[in-house]
Amino acid sequence: MVRTVPLLRRLGVLVAAGLAGLLAVCGGQLASSASTATGTTPRTLTVSSPGQLPVVLAQARPGDRLEVAAGVYGAGPIRVGRSGTAQAPITIAALGQVRFTGSGGLDLTGASHVVVQGFVFANDAGLTVPGGAAGNRITRNVFQGNPGNADLTVAASDTEVDHNTFENRTAVGVYLQVVGPGAHDMAQRVHVHHNYFFNHQYKGANGGESIRFGLSGRQHAVANGLIEDNLFDKADGDSEAISVKSTNNVVRYNTIVNSRGTISLRHGWNTLVEGNILIGGTTGIRFFGNNHVIINNIVEDTAGTPMEVGGGEVRDDTTSGTDHEAADHCLVAFNTLSGTGNIVWYESSKPFPPSDDTLADNILLGHGQPAATGIGTALHFTGNILFGAPAGTLPAGAYRTIDPRLVRDAHGLLRPTATSPAIGAATGSFPQATLDIDGQTRPAAKDVGADQYNVATPARPLTTADVGSTAP
Repeated sequence: MVRTVPLLRRLGVLVAAGLAGLLAVCGGQLASSASTATGTTPRTLTVSSPGQLPVVLAQARPGDRLEVAAGVYGAGPIRVGRSGTAQAPITIAALGQVRFTGSGGLDLTGASHVVVQGFVFANDAGLTVPGGAAGNRITRNVFQGNPGNADLTVAASDTEVDHNTFENRTAVGVYLQVVGPGAHDMAQRVHVHHNYFFNHQYKGANGGESIRFGLSGRQHAVANGLIEDNLFDKADGDSEAISVKSTNNVVRYNTIVNSRGTISLRHGWNTLVEGNILIGGTTGIRFFGNNHVIINNIVEDTAGTPMEVGGGEVRDDTTSGTDHEAADHCLVAFNTLSGTGNIVWYESSKPFPPSDDTLADNILLGHGQPAATGIGTALHFTGNILFGAPAGTLPAGAYRTIDPRLVRDAHGLLRPTATSPAIGAATGSFPQATLDIDGQTRPAAKDVGADQYNVATPARPLTTADVGSTAP
């Protein structure tokens, strides 16, 4: 689905890009007499060979743009060693294809407010943004090196990761991992958007996520991360395409297609999962931990479980361990869920089944199998529409059985028709759902499912034209 970057950040990017274009000259000469906030004039510096890159980097100052000539950069890693400012970052940009191979790469230790743009990381170690390197942006790069742990590791706060392509991983490891300083902290306010995650083919039992946002030992750390507007295609590395293992995050407006991987809230509390589109494969949404809100998502045509409400080996984690924590006090509302098997799974085989969770105003489309399996304690239900399947473990009063009269739009998304009984039929108010999947305001009489009926349907699955290193 197409969304915009928050306005202030987008304006900052546009201003920086426009300034760089106006000041661009060859050979590092000054392009204008305008000064940055530091009192120096931004320059464009050219790098014509691998050996010249560390020399030019040593001269860089806030506002400078380094343009690196095409070639193979196999020796290194090259220490950046310089910092810009929030108003005047240092930009290191590839001209043509600049490939880091072997031991080559960039060392960002201590380098803050640096933009890394347009490189191909086919090297042994990928790229790391260390904990002290705050305020950096990693944009329009291609990661294809298959390094053992991760193609990109972010440990620093206020890092922006956007418009990159991650592709063709076959080894164990993840495309992008976000961690933090020390053993238990998380990087703050990391923004991951408009990236293309393609063809993750490790296919192991574990350790093959496309995004791993945290770790078991960091699950109680508040991250305030934002993962939005990314496309995942053939995310088959393991059962999790997006794996959240930290607290207080937002996962919204992403598209997952043809994938084994799910959106998984594996550890942590208080995450919002909103407006995502998941189609085909065995994908779905699964969650463990407390106080999550899962609203306005479409999961359709999956052979997996569209919605898994997790049970646990523990009720509430106190050790930052690897046990599953039961999903308690969570809201699943205004989603449109369809699949060939069970639609909702309350994972009750573990010692602690899910408890005090609400399933409200969802459309549940089955294909003959029981709509729900498993049980929980003190579960709440209201306003759900069920069609095409027996109820399974859904109790009487949790649903009404009626054809919701959905049709596929031009992009294959199931949407209500003008005569749908879902229109105006929601029975819960739920102030968490003020918008629908299209970003349209829901009135007081809300529709059941992800889509508030409107002849205009702006939301659609993301495509490769929207994301990745070559997208606008």
